[in-house]
Amino acid sequence: MKILVIGASGTIGRAVVAELAPRHEIITAGRNSGDFRVDVTDLASVEQLFRDTGKVDAVIAAAGSLHFGPLAEFTPAQYALGLNDKLMGQVNLVLAGQHVLNDGGSFTLTSGIVSHDPIVYGSSASMVNSAVEGFVRGAAIELPRGLRINVVSPNVLIESLASYGPYFRGFEAVPAARVALAYSKSVEGAQTGQVYAVH
Repeated sequence: MKILVIGASGTIGRAVVAELAPRHEIITAGRNSGDFRVDVTDLASVEQLFRDTGKVDAVIAAAGSLHFGPLAEFTPAQYALGLNDKLMGQVNLVLAGQHVLNDGGSFTLTSGIVSHDPIVYGSSASMVNSAVEGFVRGAAIELPRGLRINVVSPNVLIESLASYGPYFRGFEAVPAARVALAYSKSVEGAQTGQVYAVH
């Protein structure tokens, strides 16, 4: 398969590429790195990405920015960061990609454990991750030509504990390589509309 991975330079993205590259052709894209540049918050940029890559069999989104902070100090602009980037960025990939994905192809998006297990300072992350999962369930019943869509919901990563550990006290961190298996299941399996929790 020809697989496009957005966010391949990140911790999850690198693990996904390592998992899938031995069996498939991998193309990478990102805002500042990869084979192609893309700003997922800009639909025109996403459409250009698909013109540049040509037809693909699978799209994996492992990118998305969020703001973490206390609810009492949150601003609409800080919520908009997650809504425009992690939520609509992934939605944009599906909106544009549904027209160029090969028949039977798949989208795999990324949410996170706080969609159902919230943390202090994580109200934006809970909101956005829940919305991504809702979008996947809704889109799954409308995609044409046998196209599939799933979402991976990882716990905090062992590799990210230095940065995010204080937010996730009491959570059992998981290795990125284990999270990558869920992306493999989505791409190489047959299910659609699923939330693959790696907790």
